Amino acid sequence: MAKRKKQGESIGEPVAGPVTKAPPKQAPARTPPKQLPRYKVLLHNDDVNEIGYVVEVVRKLTALSREEAALRTLEAHETGVALLLVTHKERAELYVEQFAACRLTVTIEPES
Repeated sequence: MAKRKKQGESIGEPVAGPVTKAPPKQAPARTPPKQLPRYKVLLHNDDVNEIGYVVEVVRKLTALSREEAALRTLEAHETGVALLLVTHKERAELYVEQFAACRLTVTIEPES
């Protein structure tokens, strides 16, 4: 004789119990990302390029305003070197290449 089905039950399948929520999983503790080492980008004076050209290159390659670019260029002209900006090593190395392509000397050194 065939087994009679109860409401909500399938033949041959277990009856599911009440639906319960699983407890929320706790996210693993996150460690904050490490800061990349910072490097100073230094503009050096030269006797080849005119000051106006240097100011325009500094403005083109950095986020410095015209006034800041002029001040840094004059500082390099008068003292031999000026700090342009501080950034992580890879970007600092990129600045060295970009300024060299414009015939300007820029070096980097670790920030102390």
